Amino acid sequence: MIGTTQLGKSFGGRTLFEDVSLQLNPGSRYGLVGANGSGKTTFLKIVAGDEPSTEGTVAIPGRARVGVLRQDLFLDDDQIILDLAMMGDAEAWRLLEERSRIVDHGEGDAAHLADIELALQNADGYTLESRAAAILVGLGIPLAQHKLPLSTLSGGFKLRVLLARVLLGGPDVLLLDEPTNHLDILSIRWLEKFLAGYRGTALVISHDQRFLDNVATHILDVDYGTVTPYTGNYSAFVIEKKAVRERKESEIARQEKIIAEKRAFVERFGAKATKAKQAQSRLKQIEKIEVEELAQSSRRAPLFRFTPERPSGRDVIEIGEVSKAYGEKQVLKNVSLTVRRGEKVAIIGPNGLGKSTLLKILMGRLESDNGAVKFGHEVKPGYFAQDHHELLLDPKGTPLDFVWNAVPMEATSYVRGQLGRMLFSGDEVEKPIGALSGGEAARLVFARIIIEKPNLLVLDEPTNHLDLESIDSLAEGLRTFDGTVLFVSHDRWFVSQLATRVIEITPNGVRDFPGTYAEYLERCGDDHLDADTVVLKAKSEKSADGAGKDGKTDGATSALSWEEQKKRRNRLAALPQKRDKVLAAVEEAEARKKAIHEMYATDGFFEKTSKDEQARLEKESADLDGKIETLMAEWEALEAEIAAGEA
Repeated sequence: MIGTTQLGKSFGGRTLFEDVSLQLNPGSRYGLVGANGSGKTTFLKIVAGDEPSTEGTVAIPGRARVGVLRQDLFLDDDQIILDLAMMGDAEAWRLLEERSRIVDHGEGDAAHLADIELALQNADGYTLESRAAAILVGLGIPLAQHKLPLSTLSGGFKLRVLLARVLLGGPDVLLLDEPTNHLDILSIRWLEKFLAGYRGTALVISHDQRFLDNVATHILDVDYGTVTPYTGNYSAFVIEKKAVRERKESEIARQEKIIAEKRAFVERFGAKATKAKQAQSRLKQIEKIEVEELAQSSRRAPLFRFTPERPSGRDVIEIGEVSKAYGEKQVLKNVSLTVRRGEKVAIIGPNGLGKSTLLKILMGRLESDNGAVKFGHEVKPGYFAQDHHELLLDPKGTPLDFVWNAVPMEATSYVRGQLGRMLFSGDEVEKPIGALSGGEAARLVFARIIIEKPNLLVLDEPTNHLDLESIDSLAEGLRTFDGTVLFVSHDRWFVSQLATRVIEITPNGVRDFPGTYAEYLERCGDDHLDADTVVLKAKSEKSADGAGKDGKTDGATSALSWEEQKKRRNRLAALPQKRDKVLAAVEEAEARKKAIHEMYATDGFFEKTSKDEQARLEKESADLDGKIETLMAEWEALEAEIAAGEA
C-alpha cells in the first residue's frame, strides 16, 4: 500500500536518512522508532505528503484514503464535538449536509433527495453518528459531552477528538504521530484493540513500549542514517537489532584479526628472500579483504543518577482528608495517604479524576478545598510538572543559566558536566530555553532536579516527550534511587518497571494496592483500569464507595465484598462486547434495508415483481425501521452505562 524508493532527507549538511526503499503492506502495523531528532516525524510527514523529500519517491495508490493524526492541526473551538468527529468520514458528512439542505431548507427536488438517500446508504451515512459516538466513548469522551462545543474540553481531550476524526474516516492508510499522548490507560487499551482489528496499513510513532508491543507487527528503525525494517513487535526488534549489531562487530573483529596475522607475517618475513613471495601474496590478500565500517548510532541515552543529599525520616508524606473541586466538578474527595521512605508509588487512573491536581496540592502549587498535606522530617522534594515548561520560567535564559542558578557556588565545568549527562554539549548549553524541543526541556528539568539532590521525587508524567532510550535510562535511575518516588504515569511499561505500590484513583475513591504493577494486574485480571468504574446509585445511606452520610470513606476500597466487586467488574467488562453485538445487528438490519432499496432501483422491478412480493418487501422494510430504532435505543443505553463507568 505504501512504497518508498531511495527516499532521503537532508537539512543543510546533515542527513537524517537516505536510500530508504520499503514496501509497507495492508494488514500490517509499523512502529516507527528512533532517537529524538533522528527523523521519525519528518519521515511520517514525507509519507503523508506534508513535507518534500530531498531525494527519492513515495508511492501510495491514488484511490487510497489516507488518515493522518497531526499533533498541530487546528480545530474550531466553537464547533460541536460530535460534528467534528463525524467530519472524519468526509463523504458521509457531505451527503448528510446535502440531505439536510434539501429536507430542512427545501433546496432541492424529490429526485435529487432519492439520489442522496441511496448514496447515504452506500456510504453508511445513517450509521455515521453512532460510529462517531462509539469511537469518542472509546477514547474517554462520554456521551453527555458529545453535543457540547470543543472549547469545553482540555487540550489533551481535544487531541482525542482529532484522533476520533482520523479513525472514523475508515482510511486505507493510517499515519499516527504519538497517538497515545494525553490518553489514559483505558483509552490506550481501546486504541490497541481498535488497531488490532484494523485491516489497512498503519504507520505509528510512539514512545510507549507496551503499546508498541501490543500493536506493532513490524518495526521501522530510524538509525545509522537510514530506515531499517524488522519483523515483530518492539521487544523482538530490540533483541534482533542487538544480535545484528553483535554479528557485524564479530565479523569485523574476525576480519581484523586475519589482517593483523597476515600483516605480522609480512613484517616478520618480508625482508627474507625465501619468504618474499609468500609475503607479497599475503599483502594482496589483505588488499582484497573489505572491512565494513559500522555507522555510528544516533541513539544516545542520558545518565539519570539521583543521589539524595541526606535521607528523610520514615514517614515522608501524610495526606489527610484532601478534597478539591473545580466549580461543580469534584475531582478529589477526602483523600488520605501516608507515603514512607523508599517507596516507589505509582498513581494511576483515568484522566480527569485529579491525579495531577493531587501532586500540585502536594507541592503547594494549588490549594485544596479542605484537608492538609504534611512533609516528614528532613524531606526535600524535587518536582517534575506534566507541563514542565512552567518550571522553565525564563524562555530567553539558557540551559547553563537554569542549572547554574541552583548551584551558584559551583564551577562552570561542574555545571557543564551535569548538562553533558543530559546530552547537552558544546554550544547547546547556550541555546535559548524557548527554542528547546519537548525532550530537551524535559532533560533540562531533570538536570536541575539531579543537581538539587532531593530525597523525594514528585513526578507528573515524566516520560512525556522522552524517547525510548531516555525512558529506559530514567527507569533505571529511579530504580537505584535511595529516596522516595511518587509519580503519575500512563506508560504501563514504565509503571511496571518501577512501582512498589499502586494508588488507583477511581470515581468511587482511592484504592491503595501494596505491591508491584504486575501483582496489581494479577489481582485485577486485566491490563487496564476496569475495576470499580461502574457508577451505581446509592440504595442505602452508605454508597458503594464506602461513603457514609458525612461523606467520609471507611478506608476500605469499597463496602462491597471482593466477590461482589468481581461481579461488577465482570459486568462492566462484558458491556463493550454486548454493545458490539448490538451494533452488528444494526449494521445487518441496515444492510438488508439497503438491499431492499437497491431492488426497488433495478430496471423493471415493479413490472416484474408481484404485488404480494412488493407488499412483503414494504412490510419488511417498515419492520426493519422499527428494529433499527429499537437497536439504536439499546445501543445508546449501553453506551450511557459504559460512559457512566468511565466518567
